[in-house]
Amino acid sequence: MGQATEVKLYQREGAYIPRVAAVHDLCGYGKCSLGVAIPVLSSAGCDVCPVPTGLFSSHTAFPGWYMHDTTEILSDYLNAWKGIGVDIDAVYSGFLGAPEQVDIIRGIYETYPKALRVVDPVMADHGKVYPTYTPELCEAMAELAADADILTPNLTEAAIILGEPIGDEWAGVDISDAEAHRLVDALLAKGAKNVVLKGIQRGDGVIRNFVAGQDFDMFEASNEFVPYMLHGTGDLYCSALLAAVMAGRTMAEAVRFAGDLTHDAMLVSAQQPDFRDRGVSFEPLLGRVSALLA
Repeated sequence: MGQATEVKLYQREGAYIPRVAAVHDLCGYGKCSLGVAIPVLSSAGCDVCPVPTGLFSSHTAFPGWYMHDTTEILSDYLNAWKGIGVDIDAVYSGFLGAPEQVDIIRGIYETYPKALRVVDPVMADHGKVYPTYTPELCEAMAELAADADILTPNLTEAAIILGEPIGDEWAGVDISDAEAHRLVDALLAKGAKNVVLKGIQRGDGVIRNFVAGQDFDMFEASNEFVPYMLHGTGDLYCSALLAAVMAGRTMAEAVRFAGDLTHDAMLVSAQQPDFRDRGVSFEPLLGRVSALLA
């Protein structure tokens, strides 16, 4: 096994601008999903090609949100790409609207077999499944996770992927190193090539991510714990990680960059009105993403 400081999953070539198919929902208010992925990856010099899995009036923490499921349009949408010769270097999926969308993503994988597969299995947190996720959709997401080149679950999502029960005992995020290693190893054994287990908290002012791959040993990347929750931080973390990967950085560099950027964006967010509702504010930090290309 090597070290994560040596492992690059994408080699940037000269002036070439890589294309990323971003398979996420589009949210009108409350920064998350495509509203995060497009600016972050674009700042890293990527051509972001959105594949909207649903249209939301706002994120689901607001009351009275509206969702439009786009499943029925996606096959024609993607077939039109084939007709004009679109090429894709990475497929980055997040929040999905229906189990059938997993089949659509598998179709994208078949069309672009050399593309990097990044799965952020957005479906649950703190022991609770998100309100639009059915058991069938959770099962389909777990199957998709096994095909990932990069998989970025939190603890609850890791348990769902592994078929382990979730409940009150998963409401907390305090687990031992040994348990974190067990979960990461089990996700690798299930098929994911590189795993980032996010958000381990132990009440000591630190938030930890455990990272391992089929080609490098386990390591821990940590940041100061910021004592409030914000919508969209998971999307920001994974988008920043992929931005660094597509800029040609190693996995170790990408994980640490993503953690630092998310931490600092949470501090920026606290300076905004109604910040707990409106989501993570990362816009003033996009220059740091662009600097990945320097």
